[in-house]
Amino acid sequence: MSVSFTHATLQDLPKIVDTYNSTIESRLVTADLEPVSVDQKLDWFNAHSKEKRPLWLVNFNGEYAGWMSFNSFYGRPAYDGTVEVSIYLEEKFRGKGLGKVCLEKAISSCNEFKINNLLGFIFGHNQPSLKLFYNFGFEKWAHLPKVANMDGIERDLIILGKRVDNL
Repeated sequence: MSVSFTHATLQDLPKIVDTYNSTIESRLVTADLEPVSVDQKLDWFNAHSKEKRPLWLVNFNGEYAGWMSFNSFYGRPAYDGTVEVSIYLEEKFRGKGLGKVCLEKAISSCNEFKINNLLGFIFGHNQPSLKLFYNFGFEKWAHLPKVANMDGIERDLIILGKRVDNL
């Protein structure tokens, strides 16, 4: 399996949004209930940078397979060492071990970006993602019961965290 990561450019935003939107219907990954537009994601895209908060394309055998990003936590300077990692894969690449490769990349990149805490915000019913993160030593740092209403079904949000002491 040949997996590579490249920094996303503005020209990549339409396919990033398409990948994101492909997860909405499942009600498993994101709290968005309707597809979002490229324009709606511009501010989010611009909050990323190669130097501090990367947004990577995930490539499998030279083919675009999805994306991964580091997102600032809570937007205040004292939290700069803590980020949320997000991983979104194209449907045909899900369940093939790419999530594992992405988390390995995220953890190994922490020192470069001066990150000492990685967070995953995962719905309580998203067992595959919870299992993946737990397998990498993430622990439950918060449980927010019934905070998301998805088509009349209340869902829990679990915040998993991992301390990365390599600074």
